Amino acid sequence: MDEQAFRIHSDAALDHLFRALTASNDFPFEADLNNGALTIEFDDSPAKFVVSPNSPVRQIWVSALTTSFKLDWDESRQAFVLPATGRTLRQLMGDVISQQLGETIEL
Repeated sequence: MDEQAFRIHSDAALDHLFRALTASNDFPFEADLNNGALTIEFDDSPAKFVVSPNSPVRQIWVSALTTSFKLDWDESRQAFVLPATGRTLRQLMGDVISQQLGETIEL
């Protein structure tokens, strides 16, 4: 995938994730999309998750729960996917946010 295609896919993925994260005022965190990076800060803890594109390697990187996740574009699924589990970016973020909060969050 060339850089332009990566940018289109990564920008769309982050925008869709941001919309899902901000769709409800009931979530106990704040999401911010700024300069191509998405941050999530939790109300009751000092935790901060960061989701950002890494153009040179054509991946989206997620820093959450003291772990770095690196997602690749899967053309057949039209989504960024964590190779080890097959989870999409949105599914992964639902998983790690749920772990952080101790309750299930559906995005």
